[in-house]
Amino acid sequence: MPYEAPTHTVERSIRATTGAKIVAGIDEVGRGAWAGPVTVCAAVTGLRRPPDGLTDSKLLTVKRRTALAVVLEEWVTAHALGHASSEEIDDMGMTAALRLAASRALEQLPVRPDAVILDGKHDYLRDPWQVRTVIQGDRSCVAVAAASVIAKVQRDKMMAELGAEHAHFGFAANAGYPSPVHQAALKEWGPTPYHRLTWAYLDALPRWRHLKKARAWATGAIPEIEGQLDFGL
Repeated sequence: MPYEAPTHTVERSIRATTGAKIVAGIDEVGRGAWAGPVTVCAAVTGLRRPPDGLTDSKLLTVKRRTALAVVLEEWVTAHALGHASSEEIDDMGMTAALRLAASRALEQLPVRPDAVILDGKHDYLRDPWQVRTVIQGDRSCVAVAAASVIAKVQRDKMMAELGAEHAHFGFAANAGYPSPVHQAALKEWGPTPYHRLTWAYLDALPRWRHLKKARAWATGAIPEIEGQLDFGL
């Protein structure tokens, strides 16, 4: 399917209007999964021409995405990953977990960005970072697209490794998302240590419902629907 290649338009605008010299693109993966961490990649690319075929990771086949990630990790000026575990998601909620994972990624970069391009319409990162939110930034902005591919491939690899202990759940194929195999395994075996235990899927599992944790952080938090933040994504 044809798609429009991402550009440096937003980054150029940020540089021109704010004087920023180092701009990082950020994207996350795992927000809607039932198991595993939420993973954020921060990528700095400069204004160089990106590798051919770069786009939102969700538009790429597994084979193409995996090959492109290898190229991107060498091509980007810098990149770093940050994770928030399923326990941290349960303890603090997804908004705060995303902020934690993104902060961890940004703090691990060898250079501190002057500004950040954040995929989506909500700024979950906030101070002290100067943030520009871009809806579908993973399709339109080079740095965000690069971050999306690297984050997706690295989290998929992590979930495959975690899934080796729990073969019935098929984490190598579904990365913790609710595939039929995953749902059937949950019904039979119950949640693994990597499952998010505050989420609504447990309400439909009478045998395991007693394992559900209360959402201590819910007061004043952004509402969630079936375990996913209602960010309009």
